[in-house]
Amino acid sequence: MFLRKYPFRLAVIFLVLLSGFLYSLVFLFYIQIFHSSFLAKLAQKQHEHLINIDPKRGTIYDRNLRPMAINLPAYSVFANSRVLAAAHNKQEIIGQLAEVLNIPPSAIASTIDNNKYFVWIRRKIPQAVYQPLKGLRLPGVGFIKESKRFYPNQSLAAHLIGFAGIDNKGLDGLERDYDKYLKGTQGHSVILRDAHQRELLLEKDYIAPVEGLDVVLTIDETIQFIAERALDRMYHKYNAKGASIIVMDPKTGEILAFANRPTYNPEIASQSSPQARTNRAIVFTYEPGSAFKIVTASAALQEGVVKENTMINCEYGSYRVANHILHDHEPLGIIPFKEVIQQSSNIGTTKVAQRLGPQRVYNYAHRFRFGMRTGIDLPGEAKGNLKPVRQWSKTSIGAVPIGQEVTVTALQLLGAISAIANDGVYMRPFVVKYVKDIHDQIIKETKPQILDKVITAQTAQRVKAILQGVVDHGTGTKAQIKGVAVAGKTGTAQKVVGGTYSHGHFYATFIGFAPVPNPRLAAVIVFDDPHPAYYGGTVAAPVFSEVIGDALKYLDARQMAGSMISNDQG
Repeated sequence: MFLRKYPFRLAVIFLVLLSGFLYSLVFLFYIQIFHSSFLAKLAQKQHEHLINIDPKRGTIYDRNLRPMAINLPAYSVFANSRVLAAAHNKQEIIGQLAEVLNIPPSAIASTIDNNKYFVWIRRKIPQAVYQPLKGLRLPGVGFIKESKRFYPNQSLAAHLIGFAGIDNKGLDGLERDYDKYLKGTQGHSVILRDAHQRELLLEKDYIAPVEGLDVVLTIDETIQFIAERALDRMYHKYNAKGASIIVMDPKTGEILAFANRPTYNPEIASQSSPQARTNRAIVFTYEPGSAFKIVTASAALQEGVVKENTMINCEYGSYRVANHILHDHEPLGIIPFKEVIQQSSNIGTTKVAQRLGPQRVYNYAHRFRFGMRTGIDLPGEAKGNLKPVRQWSKTSIGAVPIGQEVTVTALQLLGAISAIANDGVYMRPFVVKYVKDIHDQIIKETKPQILDKVITAQTAQRVKAILQGVVDHGTGTKAQIKGVAVAGKTGTAQKVVGGTYSHGHFYATFIGFAPVPNPRLAAVIVFDDPHPAYYGGTVAAPVFSEVIGDALKYLDARQMAGSMISNDQG
């Protein structure tokens, strides 16, 4: 009856419904075809949050595979601000977080007051903090497992190793220079949320990070400890502004110990000063004083202008060079050339340099690689300054040969004395032996490299004998080691203050090697502005004696232990 009475109305209603259905069908089809990707991503964004996971950073080992920088597991705390905002006990949760993490409640409140699904509360907390915090089961608070850089020896070799930041990125030293090997490849995990943005999980699409490669150093942890202990004692005893020591195998160029004072702890590097983090052994340059006389002595013997027993008149302590009066630390008369070096006579050395002439003095200084970088595999090496002869003044012939008007690094001095120890062969110094993966496959290796033959083996032997006399009865007697033949050279240089040489501020240096017949270790020790004593033979030479003496005993013990193991296995 109704259908017959109102056929037009019925048709209109039917058409409206049909149109609405067709429109909805077309709209859904349009969304499915043209907007499905966008909407899927939007839904995914609402329910998932991607978190990058740092890989385990590679370990830095000493030469005997003792770890010097490692990664340990650590947990980071995050929060869902929206869940916390909706919690009835929000202030109580903030208070509990603040108490366990030792953070002001206001700092946590400001961190989470941003209506975000994910915010960091504290990165890489200690295990002692993680366990009680996890036990509280606070709503909206979760944890992500990461790793944290750890330096088991704290400040030992800090200037060499450097440090990494909170995200395991190398920021200084070898940590920075070898970051591409150490860092590995990031992984990630996805945090899932329910429809009410609750219950954060870490169960979907987990991709494990790829571990970084390991770096093995030439450093020997024990010799490093021996060197730092002795350096630190004298650094404080003589109230020095700074100090450096480097120990090297002169036959290969491998650095066995490398340290500076002041120093810092890489784990709390942000709390240290820039001065404490400065690698002064390769960055700072200074006038070396009498330690530079090894160049003049080598040149004179190599060129044949003098022999060991050639008599030199040291003018009893006063000698004019152009308009400058040159003095010795004590008056000397006519003595053999070898004693000129052993007693560190400025006048005698200058007279020999005058026989050589400026160009030959310069040439040998250049061959000993002063005024250029050694090429060590560390960042920031300075090259010092060696003026070409055209820039010399009339008094330069009385300055450069005795270590004035030339600036060097501690490493350059070590390279020079090591070349003499190694029969005139200059080896490139290096600190990284190789880079390896977790399967102990070597990825990158550093081989000993000859840079130059600076003097003949015969001349080197003659210079060695003279330098042994420096330690036996010259200015370096405090470098003596009982039962070991030692060769070396002292250096005491006035610092330049306000454009003139100071009479109250000095650099004290000792360079040397042992044993003389078959050198195994060479070392340089430099103190910046020590007082009240300031002579290289007083301040630096005793450090050489202690460090090299103890290091040789240690190496002998290791060698003996290795022989016993080999015999047992045989």
